[in-house]
Amino acid sequence: IMTTNLGTKDISRGSVNLGFSQSSDQQGSYDRMKAKVGDELKQHFRPEFLNRVDEIIVFPPLTQDEIIHMVDYMIDAVELRMKDRDMALELTQPAKELLARRGFDPVLGARPLRRTVQRDLEDVLAEKMLYGEVGPGQIVLVGVEGEAPNQTFTFKGTPKSELPDVPPIEEEALPPAASEG
Repeated sequence: IMTTNLGTKDISRGSVNLGFSQSSDQQGSYDRMKAKVGDELKQHFRPEFLNRVDEIIVFPPLTQDEIIHMVDYMIDAVELRMKDRDMALELTQPAKELLARRGFDPVLGARPLRRTVQRDLEDVLAEKMLYGEVGPGQIVLVGVEGEAPNQTFTFKGTPKSELPDVPPIEEEALPPAASEG
């Protein structure tokens, strides 16, 4: 298995539509990208080498939902480490979306996402733990404040005992009361 970034220079110049694409012609954009990458491979590698390659796979652009799913996966790993300190972590949807935007690059894809989670979330959280702003027995809620492009993350520790263990029950979900008498 080999990977390459051949063809990404066209992506960075905007000649090929990639990542967070809202285009109605996504299949056409993907086909153009695949053809461009194939052309780049033929220009860069000798035919003898390419003939020895069993298969060439060009992955379609990642969607914002897929990047947010990757953020969720990384946050789960952070929260697992926090459980050792009797802490939990919750991110608001805007916080997940901001991490996804900051951690995605049209050329590099989601490769910078891990560094973004570490820099913008884990490092700040570690500092707040060191300074006693958040600590054991708390759920840390990470939100966002400000307007783009100057948005920042907020961290608020809430004692676990103040939060219910289960979501509140909706009145419609309650069974009808039994009649007395």
